[in-house]
Amino acid sequence: MSAVKYIWEQSNWPHFHWDDGAILPLYGEICRKQGELLTHFKGLGMAGEKALRQSQLEVLVDEAVKSSEVEGVILNPHAVRSSLVRRLGLPTAGIPEIRDRYADGVVAVLLDATEKYAEPLTNQRLWGWQAAMFPGGYSGLSAIRVGAYRTTSEGQMRVVSGPLDHPKVHYLAPPGERIGAEMQNFLAWWAASQMERPDLLRAGLAHLWFVAIHPFEDGNGRIGRALAEMALAQAEKQPVRFYSLSAEIMRERTAYYDILEQTNRGNGDITEWQLWFLAIIGKALDHSRQVLENVLAKSRFWQAAGHITLNDRQRKVVSRMLEGFEGGMTTRKYKGLAHTSPATAQRELADLLKKDLLVQTPGTAGRNVSYQVNWGLGCSEKNEIRSLAINNVEK
Repeated sequence: MSAVKYIWEQSNWPHFHWDDGAILPLYGEICRKQGELLTHFKGLGMAGEKALRQSQLEVLVDEAVKSSEVEGVILNPHAVRSSLVRRLGLPTAGIPEIRDRYADGVVAVLLDATEKYAEPLTNQRLWGWQAAMFPGGYSGLSAIRVGAYRTTSEGQMRVVSGPLDHPKVHYLAPPGERIGAEMQNFLAWWAASQMERPDLLRAGLAHLWFVAIHPFEDGNGRIGRALAEMALAQAEKQPVRFYSLSAEIMRERTAYYDILEQTNRGNGDITEWQLWFLAIIGKALDHSRQVLENVLAKSRFWQAAGHITLNDRQRKVVSRMLEGFEGGMTTRKYKGLAHTSPATAQRELADLLKKDLLVQTPGTAGRNVSYQVNWGLGCSEKNEIRSLAINNVEK
């Protein structure tokens, strides 16, 4: 046994506690943000239904991809999007169908956790989640136990980093013979706390507790984050996710592992963990608001452009620019994206300017001229500056 005393070795395990006075101000602020975002989404009504579905799709893609990336597993975002579109019955126009069993597995877990948030959490359900994440029974090049908790035969689970000959041990999990009883306690708490008052702090505790037990040979972090999403869905009574925790955790990955290690070496006081987790929820809510605003802006743009005739190349380029195109559009970039000649690129760019879909990027001219999306489409009038831009691109 390690000389370090981990959280599960403490005499009061698993009786976690935190300082309500330290947490309450931030907790209130996050609840306010959460309520505002959910109200904003619901307030879109039928007019914003398409934008709402698109925003939810973006959040789910982010969650699935980033939760895996936190653990160093890189999923194809296009495969994840394709899997989500199929499973959610969303329009497939413009989305290539990509079959990837690993992406399918991660998506299946995420949707099961959030869409079926009210259903009981059982050992069998967790086993199914972990098996879905490792459809081939391998983690990288190593065969692992799937669809079952680890046992004494696998030895004690260590979380390590660094070279194989001199690894740094960040955490030593409970031995295999304890996993059955540990998970029985966890699942009993989950069921009881769900009936009492599911809230944001319960989501933070669920993730920390599950990861501390580390019941599987692999996939514990991803399942722990899925449990946090499930707990949040229960608190909000919403089967769809409007914000992604994993995307924010990935942005602060080092801090995430540091706070987990610090807490798992502590005495059961998880105040700092809960403060960190609440802050992550707050950042996720802020980011989701930005995603929604972007989706709505794109929706308004295409609504205003609905009567404008475009060819396939022009529509492809404009769609790409709406997704976020660094540096502005130039004739050279248009030629590359549309796979066309310089003359055609110049002509079609000039046409987009005449139709007000693009405007000249401020501060650019001559050989360095570039163009950006006219987000005010339908509100702007032709003027001398735009006429000069059209003349410039036609030269």
